[in-house]
Amino acid sequence: MRARITQDVKDAMKSGEKARLTTLRLITAAIKDRELGVGGQPPVEVGDAEVVAILQKMVKQRRESIATYENAGRTDLADQEKAEIVILEGYLPKQMDEAGVKAAVAALVSELGAAGPKDMGRVMGALKERYSGQMDFGRASGVLKELLK
Repeated sequence: MRARITQDVKDAMKSGEKARLTTLRLITAAIKDRELGVGGQPPVEVGDAEVVAILQKMVKQRRESIATYENAGRTDLADQEKAEIVILEGYLPKQMDEAGVKAAVAALVSELGAAGPKDMGRVMGALKERYSGQMDFGRASGVLKELLK
C-alpha cells in the first residue's frame, strides 16, 4: 500500500494535481510520524494494517472538522475536508453496507453465544479482529446494542 501511495505522489506531482498531492503528502507524513513514534507512541514498523488504521483516523478527523466548519459557516473549508476524505477513502478497503454490518454482527452474536450487554466487549473485540478496515465500528456497536437488549 505504501508503494502505491508513493507512486501516486509522483503521479500527482507530474500531473499538477495540487489538492491530491497535498492530501497524499499528509498521508505520507502521518505514516512517518507513526513509524518514528511521534506523539508519545512507541515507534513501530508500519504495515498495510497500520496504514489502514492511520487512514481511518484521518477520515474520522476530517469528518469532525467538517461538522465544526459547517457550524461556523466556513463551507469553503468544509468542502476542502470533503475532498480530502474522497482521496483518503480511495486507499481504504470497501466498507460494509448497513445490511452487511447487521448480518456480520448477528452471525457473531450467535457464534459466540452472546446473551446480554455484558458480552458486548467480547463481541466487539471479535468484530474488530475479523473486520478491521471493513466496518464502521460505531455503527456496529449500535446494531450490537439493539441485538443484546
